Amino acid sequence: MRLLLLLSLLASCAAPPTAATDAPESPLNVIFILADDLGYHDLGATGSTFYETPNLDRLAAQSVTFNRAYAGSRVCSPSRASIMLGQFTATHGITDWIGARAGEDWRDNERYTTHLPPDYVRVLPDSALTLAEAFRGAGYRTFFAGKWHLGGEGSMPTDHGFDINIGGNDKGSPAGGFFDPYDNPQLPNRRPGENLSMRLADETADFIKQRGDATPFFAFLSFYAVHAPIQTTEANWRHFRDKAVNGGIAEHGFAMERRLPIRTVQDNPVYAGLVRQMDEAIGQLLNTLDSLGLTDNTLIVFTSDNGGVASGDNYATSNLPLRGGKGYQWEGGTREPLLMYIPSLPGQRTVDAPVIGADLYPTLLSLAGLDVDPPQVIDGRDLTPLLRGDDWPERALIWHYPHYGNQGGDPSSVIRRGDWKLIHYWEDGHDELYDLGRDAREQADVAKRHPAVVERLRTELLTFLQDRGARYPRPDPLYDTEMDQRKAVFYRDTLRRRLEAQRTEMFHVEWSPNADWWGSRVER
Repeated sequence: MRLLLLLSLLASCAAPPTAATDAPESPLNVIFILADDLGYHDLGATGSTFYETPNLDRLAAQSVTFNRAYAGSRVCSPSRASIMLGQFTATHGITDWIGARAGEDWRDNERYTTHLPPDYVRVLPDSALTLAEAFRGAGYRTFFAGKWHLGGEGSMPTDHGFDINIGGNDKGSPAGGFFDPYDNPQLPNRRPGENLSMRLADETADFIKQRGDATPFFAFLSFYAVHAPIQTTEANWRHFRDKAVNGGIAEHGFAMERRLPIRTVQDNPVYAGLVRQMDEAIGQLLNTLDSLGLTDNTLIVFTSDNGGVASGDNYATSNLPLRGGKGYQWEGGTREPLLMYIPSLPGQRTVDAPVIGADLYPTLLSLAGLDVDPPQVIDGRDLTPLLRGDDWPERALIWHYPHYGNQGGDPSSVIRRGDWKLIHYWEDGHDELYDLGRDAREQADVAKRHPAVVERLRTELLTFLQDRGARYPRPDPLYDTEMDQRKAVFYRDTLRRRLEAQRTEMFHVEWSPNADWWGSRVER
């Protein structure tokens, strides 16, 4: 079905779609754009009135928008592995961000939790066929730029199917920040003050320009943005600072979640500038495709690896009305924007069925017309029936995160089937049940009102985890109740006050982070 694939389907917008299996005259190019830590509501197209994303909004206006799209995990490495392998996290075993402490080493974080998180797989398995390997095996040139975070030496992008790697390494954040010099062994410095997002888009555009022939390409542009450390230029800060002030500053910017303060408003001018920088870089890449005449033969996917950072790290954004954010078990931790530009599907369309990052593996191969039989189990489902308007049987989506993370979430596993969402907590074994059709904010736990639903979903979830050989946290025999309580008081009182003060200070007309604005201000 190489993606003139759905041409007959669109002969008339009013007509029901038909079979979409005809091969195009030339192979379809694929560009996968992955943001880091971008929340569902961080785009204009998905509801933000503060952040400005005109290029992504333009892409959304020409794309299929999946309104209930989920990342494979609430943190980065597991979600990225799910995209590369087509699997849920319990299947591939990369259940936490690679580098996170586990077992008794977890105590070194001084979080004073009741349980010790289990160890996890720390590299992509050599035995599996990655998405890049599948495309390369079909004759595609493959290219990677940006954040990898799926292993170091021996498990780099070029070890897993990419012909070229620009900037990908074992780190989960940009070591040198978002302006040259980058301190990245896979990305040579080029020009002091250059923006990292724009540089990665430049490298991707150059790869496309310099191919030299009609060989199809699979390019994976994996931004470090908008991960911490959040940084932008003085001009961007001032623009969004003025926008926030003119719109009226909310008296409070934070509330308490179960463990940590959580941001409740989108008004961080530095984060807004970081989002804008990424959007401008995407715009440059889209313009390159237009100028080369490739837009009509290129599938473009845009999504993020987990929810926006509302707690922990830089407390950068709010995911409201979704609850939580990166690291959390609620919708704000995993709901994502997902845009899919398909040349034969002109104009904006929406899909309301729940989908997940693991679905992108079989879907992209199907849209490209590639008949691939990978050796690994594939948990994801090919989404092309949704695009054709065919029946879509209900199925379970499953997340497994037996860790605490950095943002305040609880060790738990989650199953969504239909509108029901069950969260199983590993500290004490209790369950929460939400009816997302009526309670998308997850404010009303209805587990006690629907015991049969709880039993059915818990059984399905735990059976799946057992079949996959999932690992679980274990009680910490050295757990210190007093230290745990002291930490909670610090979070509730001292940390929350500190965050409110930092937020207010950032609106001061003379505020600056340092003399050269994180290296963006350079004397020429």
